[in-house]
Amino acid sequence: MIAFTRKPRVSVIIPNYNHARFLRRRIESVLRQTYQNFELVLLDDCSTDESRSILLEHADDARVRIEFNDKNSGSTFKQWNKGVRLARGEYVWIAESDDYADERLLERLVTVLEAGPTVTFAYCRSWRISEDDQRDGYADYYLDYLDPYRWTADFCADGHEECRNYFVSINPVPNASAVVFRKAIYECVGGADESLRLCGDWKLWAAMALAGNIAYLGDPLNYYRSHDASIRSKSRQMGLDVAEGLQVIRWILDRVTPTEIVLQKSWVATSAYWIPAVISLRVPLGVKRVILRNAKAIDPHAIRRLLRPAVVAFWRKLARHCRFVRQRFERYTS
Repeated sequence: MIAFTRKPRVSVIIPNYNHARFLRRRIESVLRQTYQNFELVLLDDCSTDESRSILLEHADDARVRIEFNDKNSGSTFKQWNKGVRLARGEYVWIAESDDYADERLLERLVTVLEAGPTVTFAYCRSWRISEDDQRDGYADYYLDYLDPYRWTADFCADGHEECRNYFVSINPVPNASAVVFRKAIYECVGGADESLRLCGDWKLWAAMALAGNIAYLGDPLNYYRSHDASIRSKSRQMGLDVAEGLQVIRWILDRVTPTEIVLQKSWVATSAYWIPAVISLRVPLGVKRVILRNAKAIDPHAIRRLLRPAVVAFWRKLARHCRFVRQRFERYTS
């Protein structure tokens, strides 16, 4: 273990599990940042690929600490909490192991935090990239229905209002790798919820937002990789992301009171993904029950929304049948 002679301003955490093919580019994109007052904490959760040997390539770098788990934690957010406990800096950047960054990301986001003492976290826009590093638009494409212009330019906003207007519908922070936050605030809100497998980041950003202001940079300085091997991709088919997302929304609604217009928009937005999950044959019955329970808790019209497609389909089928009978009758009597 390396002994540091000075306390770094920023702690960069790279939690890794079986991302050897992306790991070198990720680490290099951190080490080449224009802002250099940081330590780099490399975590490995018992990877079974070549990750360990790649991480050890950096063992002699004075900026780097390496921590290997003796047992797989099975949890992204346990690794986040472990990394923050090890962090010595005032600010923390959790740089996911399959993403990478523009060399100016840390400098730009730290500058925002330094200028705004009430800002709990700052984040930037992200490019969405494929496994082979091809750009596929912006990662915030799914936010267009909320506001097609908001995430195209810089802003600093009251975190409570952000929760009332946006977090109650969806996670407006597409990727954790785009965020730099204050360690003290992270600890104050209790860190990431380890009971959540997919939506712990959403709940964490909301909790931190409720503790102050948040800031955003419209420049796309982060590269968010989307691939089939990610935890989110594997779990989406089982409806776990939907169940947890509704749980997080319930948690936020216990702490803020949105306007009726925002609530209406939230109900419509959430129904667009929980209804397909409930009627899907792939989603286990137990998960469907959790989804439906949470949907009913946040939307008073949930059952009506669920039944509406079935009722519409029934009447369409009945209308087709009636037309068929009438045609047969006319043909018979003519």
